[in-house]
Amino acid sequence: MHRSTFRRTAVAGAFALMAAAPLAACGNDALTPLPVQTTAPATAATTTSTAPSATPTSARPGNSPPRVTTTPTTRKPPPPRPTTRPTRTPTTACYGAVRHDLDLHNTELALIKSMCFRAGGVLRLQGIGPGLVKAEPASLVSSNYEGGVVDLRFVRPGTVTVTIPQDEQVYTITVVVIS
Repeated sequence: MHRSTFRRTAVAGAFALMAAAPLAACGNDALTPLPVQTTAPATAATTTSTAPSATPTSARPGNSPPRVTTTPTTRKPPPPRPTTRPTRTPTTACYGAVRHDLDLHNTELALIKSMCFRAGGVLRLQGIGPGLVKAEPASLVSSNYEGGVVDLRFVRPGTVTVTIPQDEQVYTITVVVIS
């Protein structure tokens, strides 16, 4: 079958189904009406809404659908919204007490001038030899080296100067540690 013939057949079938659907809905069985909800205009104290209650007139086929009558009910009004906006706490650029990894083979150290951590945070430098990274003052940092990775854990608040030699150049990162 060609694509255009298939499309025409599919479109013709869809139209046939759409035309047959209303006819299939007509039958001799009595149907229950769908629930209908209407709302009256709201007043300052209460909001009125309606709940349906159906009263069928007769069950003979060919008659009009059953009537729907409504009874008003009262509901509590929604709570008022606050008129003032909540105050926002200022956001900081600190990493928190988390581990931040720097892959020294793929990171341009000239672009990193300073960082901020909370006490307990770790700066992990990957891809460097033993004894090359210096952190001053040493009383604020706990340093560990293993397999080309240096972990600098910041144990107390203060300012730490981290020096990293790479490609015949020494890069300095100033790390501010907050509590």
